[in-house]
Amino acid sequence: MSFELVATIAAATPAETRRLGARLGAVMITGDVVALVGPLGSGKTTFAQGVAEGLEVPPDRHVASPTFALVNEHPGRVPFVHADFYRVERREELRELGLEEACERAAAALEWADRFPDMAPRDHLKIEFTSEGLDAAGGADAARRLTLWAAGPRGRRLASALLP
Repeated sequence: MSFELVATIAAATPAETRRLGARLGAVMITGDVVALVGPLGSGKTTFAQGVAEGLEVPPDRHVASPTFALVNEHPGRVPFVHADFYRVERREELRELGLEEACERAAAALEWADRFPDMAPRDHLKIEFTSEGLDAAGGADAARRLTLWAAGPRGRRLASALLP
């Protein structure tokens, strides 16, 4: 699978990271997949929460990192599959959960997708999250850089939703 670097964009706050996710979710359709890559605390789950918002997942649904559940599915304008590969040790675990089939009937965000890159379809958007520094209180990383990599026409279409 080959990727095309589309752009690098900045998100100054977690709220901005979430808004970017909502912009992406608003254009996602069944079968669209975004692979989220980056270290702990870099904004992957915050972005996925925005995607859920853009997909019109009801606000009473708690969209949290599925680190222990591995895969959560939420109703919305398009069903939303949110997966987390952080604790997955074997590719077979994801196949047993029916992740491939779920991605065909929903829009999906795959956190820690770099652990099993072949679980994403050939045509998707990969977003690499990197932290830009500490917030004003010197605590958690606030600013993030999102690097967009498209693998195919669907990936390019999704990336364009994030560009100014």
